[in-house]
Amino acid sequence: MMTKQSPVLYIVIPCYNEQEVLPLTAPLFLQKLQSLAAAGKISPESRVLFVNDGSKDDTWPIIERLAAQDAHYLGISQSRNRGHQNAVLAGLMEAKDHCDITISIDCDGQDDPGAMDAMVDAYLDGCEVVYGVRSSRDTDTFFKRFTAETFYKLLNAMGAEVVFNHADYRLLSRRVLQELAKFKEVNLFLRGMVPLVGFKSTTVPYERQERLAGKSHYPLSKMLALAFDGITSLSVRPIRFITGFGVLVALVSFLGVIWALAQALLGHTVSGWASMTCIICFVSGVQLICLGIIGEYIGKIYMEAKARPRYIISARTANWPPQEGDGV
Repeated sequence: MMTKQSPVLYIVIPCYNEQEVLPLTAPLFLQKLQSLAAAGKISPESRVLFVNDGSKDDTWPIIERLAAQDAHYLGISQSRNRGHQNAVLAGLMEAKDHCDITISIDCDGQDDPGAMDAMVDAYLDGCEVVYGVRSSRDTDTFFKRFTAETFYKLLNAMGAEVVFNHADYRLLSRRVLQELAKFKEVNLFLRGMVPLVGFKSTTVPYERQERLAGKSHYPLSKMLALAFDGITSLSVRPIRFITGFGVLVALVSFLGVIWALAQALLGHTVSGWASMTCIICFVSGVQLICLGIIGEYIGKIYMEAKARPRYIISARTANWPPQEGDGV
């Protein structure tokens, strides 16, 4: 293992159908690796590790060509598409035995590679985790900015510890990676899992840009699913909310029963069809929502109980495992 003055860095990059943008961003990542090595901040044995997440286009052949052209490009391919979080985890777990630090970053070029300098500096100063945090959301539409900020606030309100305006651009030390490997859950939400590991951490601000090419693979439906997964994977407060709300509804219903009996004894009863229908519809709707939330938790328990592998590597580039001596 290298000394902390010259750590081996692996830049972990999940890729899904990125044939348009990968030829543009791959040289940028390698250039950043070379500049950090030239400055003496990282070891010349550092690498760029691409994780193909079951792409259906030419992403994997491009990764193989890059690895054949330069030994500092490495690649692994999942047997099928498992999602962004699983792809990031696969890269981190495969890299942890070959490096001192990792930096995970998306392939699309939106996250500024220039922030890696400050991340590595923070690591050399003693931080084990460095979160890349967006300094502003000026490039987002009002709707996306509002929903994203609400998402982070909601997660924190539900008891899930997350870093505001942080996605998956982060530096992790080998020590943190080894502890993260002990987290065995199948329902992954790395933004909430990494803070649970602990250790000294800090943040590095950066400006997020538009994609260099291609289309986003995270539409609104996937973002909502990620938000729901984050809440249900890290917090039981929705269940407690159901319990409290159930007690409240039961109390109101009990008062309604007393009122109905009093009206009957006083001889003031009326036909009340509309009010009864409204009450039944309201209570039925609440019950269905509560059952849905409980069912979501039961479904996650079901998936966890199966203990299926979180990723399966089907292929690796010819230069894997990385060999020492192929310096930058």
